[in-house]
Amino acid sequence: MNSNNHVMDEIEPLSLRERGRGEGSDQPGAATLRERLILSGISNPHPALRATLSRRERGKSGTPPLRAMGTMLAVVFAACLAGCSGHPQSVESSTTPHNVTLTKEQQASIHVVTVAVTQYHATITTTGVVDFDRNRATDILAPFSGAVTKVLVTQGQHVAKGQALAEVASPDFATAAGAYRQTVLAAKAADAVASNDRDLFAHQAISERENAQAQADAATADANRAAALQTLVALHMDPQAIAAIRDGKTVAGGQGVIRAPIAGTLVAKSIAPGQTLAAGTTPCFTIADTATMWVMANVFGGDAAGVRVGDPAAVVTGDGDKPIDGTVTNVGAVIDPDTRAVAARVHVDNANDVLKKQMYVTVRIQSHAPHHGLLVPVTAVLRDDENLPFVYVVESDGSYARRPVTLGARVDDRYVIPEGLHHGDKVVVDGSIFLQFIQSQ
Repeated sequence: MNSNNHVMDEIEPLSLRERGRGEGSDQPGAATLRERLILSGISNPHPALRATLSRRERGKSGTPPLRAMGTMLAVVFAACLAGCSGHPQSVESSTTPHNVTLTKEQQASIHVVTVAVTQYHATITTTGVVDFDRNRATDILAPFSGAVTKVLVTQGQHVAKGQALAEVASPDFATAAGAYRQTVLAAKAADAVASNDRDLFAHQAISERENAQAQADAATADANRAAALQTLVALHMDPQAIAAIRDGKTVAGGQGVIRAPIAGTLVAKSIAPGQTLAAGTTPCFTIADTATMWVMANVFGGDAAGVRVGDPAAVVTGDGDKPIDGTVTNVGAVIDPDTRAVAARVHVDNANDVLKKQMYVTVRIQSHAPHHGLLVPVTAVLRDDENLPFVYVVESDGSYARRPVTLGARVDDRYVIPEGLHHGDKVVVDGSIFLQFIQSQ
């Protein structure tokens, strides 16, 4: 009311001055009125007042100045009343959420639960990359030098342990076969001499020194034969070929054979006929048992402290298939400089051959360590216009009030609520959208 009196005090002397100016002084009076309105704090007059001022400034006549001033006074007075009648407070109160009261029939569709401190196991959701089980996979390097003459397998083929993979025309193979044959003959002769000298020494036909020398020569020959045999085994020579060499038979063709050291799937083939191999350096094949796989999960920040060997995990491929269960078998001791994450190795069964190397997957690791806190169903949480989470709680008078909350980790179909709720609060878990609709009306 004080602001009304102030405006009217400013306008009354103005109207008296307007009367003295006469009909020809319409424009100056209008300008003075606008200035007084601004000085009085009405920088944005009522639309009706702005229209009146515009007509006066354009010089439109037809209404006597005194009558025009009366009309303007009425408009200004109405604008002042409108500006001081408390409407802004009513607008502000209309935007403030108010409690919702429902009838008994409406309450029948509302489902409420009482929150309490509950023990739960935190679940870490992250990304991972599929890799072979390195305990069941191997890279095969060329066991000898030479040119590849034939590749006997194709990529993706399942191979058995000892199966021939490729043939190589290798001088190393021929040299090793000849050396073995020589050591076999030398050992046979040395053993015969040692046996003969042992009998002669027993009948005192030779000295003890001569007998000892014969026995030492036989032992050396046997060791050389065993070493030559191991060389052939390292060259993956077929046992039948080794037996033929031992019996003095010639191995036809002199071909070295690269064999599978383990059973599994041939996942990589790196050689072709005509290619020259260097012993110990040229990669030839990769064989892996894909019945089990590793998933290297990226664990970031403080989550690494909550992951332990033995924690259960679930691997999701993203194609709609059922999650694949696994177990954490190793937690890295260093941080990857590129991803800034710790690698947690998850061992999973791959009986259906769903997982492929380098596949990107989602990994959910459930911590064995128990935690305690307040949990509410996911359906209880809504978002406001600023995308902030809130829930509806039942007040002591039976009304439903909006309560802002802080969301923690998600545990299955529930959220951990670190802040915003207390033990014993009654939270709406079904019907929250209905309450939000009523509150918005």
